[in-house]
Amino acid sequence: MFDDRADAGRQLAQRLQHLRGDDVVVVGLPRGGVPVAAEVSAALGVPLDVVIVRKLGVPFQPEVAMGAIGEDGARVLNDDVIERTQTNEEELTAVETRERQVLDRRLALYRSSFPPISLEEKVVIVVDDGLATGSTATAACQIVRSRGAKRVVLAVPVAPADWKHRLAGIAGEMITVSLPRHFNGVGESYRNFRQTTDDEVNELLERANRLRLVSSVAQATTDGEPQPRDEDVDLQIRQVRLCGHLTVPQHAIGVVVFAHGSGSSRHSPRNRFVAEILQEAGFATFLFDLLTPEEEQDRSKVFDVELLAGRLRDVTRALIDTDLANLPVGYFGASTGAAAALRAAATTQSPVSAVVSRGGRPDLAGFALHSVQAPTLLIVGGCDDVVLGLNEMAKAELRCESVVRVVPGATHLFEEPGALQNAAELARDWFLDHLGQRRTAG
Repeated sequence: MFDDRADAGRQLAQRLQHLRGDDVVVVGLPRGGVPVAAEVSAALGVPLDVVIVRKLGVPFQPEVAMGAIGEDGARVLNDDVIERTQTNEEELTAVETRERQVLDRRLALYRSSFPPISLEEKVVIVVDDGLATGSTATAACQIVRSRGAKRVVLAVPVAPADWKHRLAGIAGEMITVSLPRHFNGVGESYRNFRQTTDDEVNELLERANRLRLVSSVAQATTDGEPQPRDEDVDLQIRQVRLCGHLTVPQHAIGVVVFAHGSGSSRHSPRNRFVAEILQEAGFATFLFDLLTPEEEQDRSKVFDVELLAGRLRDVTRALIDTDLANLPVGYFGASTGAAAALRAAATTQSPVSAVVSRGGRPDLAGFALHSVQAPTLLIVGGCDDVVLGLNEMAKAELRCESVVRVVPGATHLFEEPGALQNAAELARDWFLDHLGQRRTAG
């Protein structure tokens, strides 16, 4: 007996350890197969996707499959079941029409947020929560093979004793954990076999995408030595794909996440300049876009501090899921990004150890300022009178350690000679004092 689908996935993963590799993808059958596949994906450290199929149930006994349909036009019929149940063509068409509508809804629900992973020349492990007639598994294997998989492995926690004989040829390898002598249905092998919801499937896919995309930039090791990394990454955050750039120096002492202001992005030359100063001091830096290109055209979203803060929290959680987890985290915010950084740091569960604002609008964080516990540095240009006043007001609301530092002669964008260098060094020193041991920079 399996406790639940997660337990089944963990046990199944133990039988699949020989399939670890860069060319492996796990695909789960929604909905019940996805929690199982998610455990397999995590255990093997390989990407997770879905292959969308629908069982064609016998009209008067829908739990019995007489076939299956799937995305890409896949269609599999079990002639023995159709003949034995005396299902006619009209009844079959009615069932297929109904299930096709559900299939199309699932496609819209999953594929709009999570485009399919390329299966070309991949070893694809097809996972479900169990196998009865094998119709849906056959359709799924047919789909992944049509997408260019070089090898198909069918893996399920439980199946009838004769499953390999009955399904011979649908996969190059077939693996299971349990083969009950008296098989009466998949659900009988689970203590908890409640229905998986669409929200749960999306949540599992989102987490797997986050882990997959961020793990590609986690610190690699050679003979136990961490290696520097510098590359673009994408993050799937609540069904929105955000772009970023992560730089990890060797032996990083902390990671600083940048929250850009309105009209700015990860390509901001000013923030990239600051990031380079921090990297020289030993900090990993992650510059990412809080909004998609389409969202940036919507001014209401540009100034939606709660939305921006939520994205920042999600990105921080994603980083903590990687080998960067042991590094202290800091936020560097500019303009509205500073307000987002402070609001994101205001939660009691926040892992943030320090915040720096450059030319920011911390006042837009509102009442969240009262809850910020991370030491906060507010850097303002001496000639940026209005913003300086707003920063002084925000400091008065902060109850944590906080300092306002004025860069003489600097305007809002710190464009004057030496102004940005001055601001970057102030940020560097603040993070060195509050994120990690001070080390000589440059």
